Amino acid sequence: MAARPGGGREDLRAWFARTSGGALRAEDMSICPGGQSALSTAFRALCAPGDAILVEAPTYLGALAAARAAGLRVVPVPTDAEGVRPDLLRAAFLRTGARLFYCQPLYANPHGATLSAARRPDVMAAVRAAGAFLLEDDYARDLAIDDDPPRPLVADDPHGHVVYLRSLTKSAAPGLRVAAIGARGAAGARLRAARVLDDFFVAGPLQQAALDLVTSPAWPRHLKALRAELRARREVLTEALAVDVPELRLALVPAGGLHVWARLPEGADDVAVTNAAAARLVVVFPGRPWFAAEPDGAYLRLTFAAAAPDQLREGVRRLAAAL
Repeated sequence: MAARPGGGREDLRAWFARTSGGALRAEDMSICPGGQSALSTAFRALCAPGDAILVEAPTYLGALAAARAAGLRVVPVPTDAEGVRPDLLRAAFLRTGARLFYCQPLYANPHGATLSAARRPDVMAAVRAAGAFLLEDDYARDLAIDDDPPRPLVADDPHGHVVYLRSLTKSAAPGLRVAAIGARGAAGARLRAARVLDDFFVAGPLQQAALDLVTSPAWPRHLKALRAELRARREVLTEALAVDVPELRLALVPAGGLHVWARLPEGADDVAVTNAAAARLVVVFPGRPWFAAEPDGAYLRLTFAAAAPDQLREGVRRLAAAL
């Protein structure tokens, strides 16, 4: 039986559409060479140079870089352990006239918070009242640790305000540069047109490899093993920090994702601490690049996914010496 030309690409778009909770159709999705490429496409397709864009504070530094490269004026909105604050989001829309809010509502990078169930309706109400779009970066859907993740925001968006971005890079392999972005209506049409201008399409063999992976019986087993390993490494890191570096205050213990976000003692310099740690062969990330404006303190982002438990324990001991 011959495969229909282009069938692999259509099937991969359908798979990504199903991960949106049924809100989007295959024809709404565009395949991209990774999430960073999808972000760049979205910012250029949905905004014009000089426009304001709202982001969480702190937020993914790759999104900050892509927004600035597109000539956008980045406006931060504070977050806490329940995600972005809806009252401040509403005020920021009114103050700036922004028409796009970039958000990671699930295990946000770097701070790890998940937008709470109580806040989800208020956030969506603020977006609708502004006549704006919410760009939902669902990069960590496969990285749940404690419980199954809540539905994507797009699944509860009957009015087409959510633009949905989903990537396989974190859960599959860093070199598997496959993601999808989608939206309904005019926003979806603009995204698809921008993708054609960028690179026509992602290579068919790469798309087929991604489709074979996510539809294989081995995929659920892989995700189960991934969850168990992330849980073990997160516990090792947080326990070691509590014992050896109690002066680092964790904003929260994330229920998923790859990182913890720790506040340094008053007066500490995050860049200096990062350099001192690097001199001891420990890789941590200073907090200030994750803020669109002046940070409210000194932070470190610590990644627990990339090292074995013994390495994490030793890294924390060296970090204590660096402090």
